[in-house]
Amino acid sequence: MGKVKVLFMGRKPIAGKSLKWLLSKENVEVVGVVTDSHLPRSICADIAIESGIPLFNFDEALSQVNSGALQFDLGLSMLFWRKLKENLVHLPKFKTVNFHPAPLPEYKGTAGYNLAILEGLDEWGMTAHYVDDEIDTGEIIEIKSFPICKDTETAQSLEKTSQGHLFTLFVSVTEKILKNQCILPTIPNVGGKYISRSEMELMKEIKEGDDVARKVRAFWFPPYDGAFITINGIKFTLVDKYILSSLASSSVSKVF
Repeated sequence: MGKVKVLFMGRKPIAGKSLKWLLSKENVEVVGVVTDSHLPRSICADIAIESGIPLFNFDEALSQVNSGALQFDLGLSMLFWRKLKENLVHLPKFKTVNFHPAPLPEYKGTAGYNLAILEGLDEWGMTAHYVDDEIDTGEIIEIKSFPICKDTETAQSLEKTSQGHLFTLFVSVTEKILKNQCILPTIPNVGGKYISRSEMELMKEIKEGDDVARKVRAFWFPPYDGAFITINGIKFTLVDKYILSSLASSSVSKVF
């Protein structure tokens, strides 16, 4: 078997770690890296430049793939922020795999970490699925589940915990595709709920009847706005004693 030509898409530190692992594989040729064009720097862009790999923003990659100038056997999307379409989905013979930071089919779109806390779950999961023409609706390849603490978890801590499991899933699924050079078995991805980014932002407002402490934890992810109240037209993000204690340095005395 020859080398598998891979187009990699991602931008976050976990994507950088995944890309470095991919570049260590002798049976892989990374033919391009697709990352952000709206940010000044990207860890994936840095790795691509250092490794001499062609670098694309989303529109460039889509144009190159649709024209036939960029060919690949397998697409890998690690927390990539754009909806994939056209030949980014339909061209590769081993398809395109997305690694989604929530269990499917239940939690599509954004707000997965937030909902895990709001709903008081004691287990969470990362999902590998094939990409189709919609968002997070492609057939499921594998889900990696792990326990979480419904009473102490914040969106920030859950995201941090999830990264290790997401990387393990990436390695497991990608290894199987590279070894067998085939499309892997799947299960249906039917049902669940899709939350858009705008819907997630609306969920942050504190309303009458809310479990305020839980909602504060569910949206605690600085530097982004958290759970908030509005005073004189200005939004104020809330914290509580649990959040404050988690931020305190061990070298700082509690006595003023």
